[in-house]
Amino acid sequence: QVQLVESGGGLVQPGGSLRLSCAASGIIFSAYTMGWYHQAPGKERELVAAITRGGTTNYADSVKGRFTISRDNAKNTVYLQMNSLKPEDTAVYYCYADRFTTYWGKGTLVTVSS
Repeated sequence: QVQLVESGGGLVQPGGSLRLSCAASGIIFSAYTMGWYHQAPGKERELVAAITRGGTTNYADSVKGRFTISRDNAKNTVYLQMNSLKPEDTAVYYCYADRFTTYWGKGTLVTVSS
């Protein structure tokens, strides 16, 4: 059974930082493209960042220079380091794993507010 479990969300002030983690099980982690989407209230789910099995990264324009995605294949975990957070980053962040099938985590809420 495939499981993706996100952690690290919470409440942070504007300008602050958070690090999200997503632990995967039930897949050959190193073979998958991993990434993060977010969904703000009333909006569609949007890609935030992705990292291929070869380590190539891709970011939404809105987070370039502020967010960094990385992966640790030994720990079956993908990370999203979020710096200089803005109120518009407030959303539920979902981890995904993609190869021939896409798997999703249940999400973790990030709230950026003073």
